[in-house]
Amino acid sequence: MAMKKTLLVLSITFAGFRTFAQQQPTILTDKMKEIPHQAVFTAHLQAIYPVVITRQLPDCQRFYTSWFGMQTVFESSWYIMLSTGGKQPFTLAFMHEQHPSSPPSPAAFSGQGSFLTLQVADARLVYEAMKKAGLTITYPLKDEPWGQRRFGLLDPNDMWIDVVEQIEPAPGFWDRYPTEK
Repeated sequence: MAMKKTLLVLSITFAGFRTFAQQQPTILTDKMKEIPHQAVFTAHLQAIYPVVITRQLPDCQRFYTSWFGMQTVFESSWYIMLSTGGKQPFTLAFMHEQHPSSPPSPAAFSGQGSFLTLQVADARLVYEAMKKAGLTITYPLKDEPWGQRRFGLLDPNDMWIDVVEQIEPAPGFWDRYPTEK
């Protein structure tokens, strides 16, 4: 109940500020400092998901639906949105580089500068099931000293997919990397 009241107050505050800002545009910057913008944002946030620009739209759809059980929740000739469904759905979208929306208009993903992590409860079990089903695995299952059991593969865009399970790190591993304050 307190959360609903807070959201209502934030909504009313934001709506009132928007009306005020439209009437007083020169004061906008000073008044914005008084608005809890982060609370407004998080109260209205519905999802965060990456959109990968690709030339391989149908291949990506087949890959993620057949290997990871994702479902197509939206599809057009130039955009697909996939979701895992369930209690805690995860979403991933792909957009053809020749799309009518702009911005963004970056070139197709080249496999550089980003990767996708899929955290699972049992990486060994998932690894064995995927391997048995015929998935091409680029990096075999390994326990890493920083505290992950993982394996890796490439999607149709050559994007690295890291399938990980969190495990205990090797004793002292993180001592070499203190947090800067």
